[in-house]
Amino acid sequence: MDDAIEDDRRSSVRVTGRNLFAYKEIDEEKFAEYAKDFENGISLYSQETLVDMQIFVSAQSALDRIRDKDADLADFLHHLDMKMNILIKKTDGGKTPLDDLKLRDLNMSGAGLAFIAPEPIAVETLLEFRVVLLPNYIFIYAIGRVNKCEMVHQENDQKFYRIGTEFALIMDEDREKLIQHNFRQQSLALRNRRKQQEQG
Repeated sequence: MDDAIEDDRRSSVRVTGRNLFAYKEIDEEKFAEYAKDFENGISLYSQETLVDMQIFVSAQSALDRIRDKDADLADFLHHLDMKMNILIKKTDGGKTPLDDLKLRDLNMSGAGLAFIAPEPIAVETLLEFRVVLLPNYIFIYAIGRVNKCEMVHQENDQKFYRIGTEFALIMDEDREKLIQHNFRQQSLALRNRRKQQEQG
């Protein structure tokens, strides 16, 4: 019982931060297909479209670790990686895996995420999420169900909506990565606050 309470407590820790993010609506039929595969032990990452993303993000993550040890080498490898991506794009006319991702403010916990959208999304709508947690380039793929949609502000004629979602399908290890990311970001924010207080 205590373990369940602790898991709930860890999952409920929410952090707001800027991360790379893309979402799109999926239908109940596609969700049922993914859920059935998942129940039969087939990873959510077995989808062909996610393989390139994982390779790309893993390379960025490795570069980030190298940068801590040798900044010049990391810069060289980063430029080499960029050139290869440009060449691939020119030869096959395709897009890089990050082309659809935008830097967005996300409010996240182990239970779900919220974001601002330029259009309303109906409650109960299923959304497919691709998130790259920064600065460590950790890729998370999940499916969420909208449980809240409210207009938050308006700029000129454009309205913006806060979309709240609850994860309907997420790998256990991805939920843990998300929770660990949130704890790291919380610790970083506390350290920065202490430094500002000491300097002020």
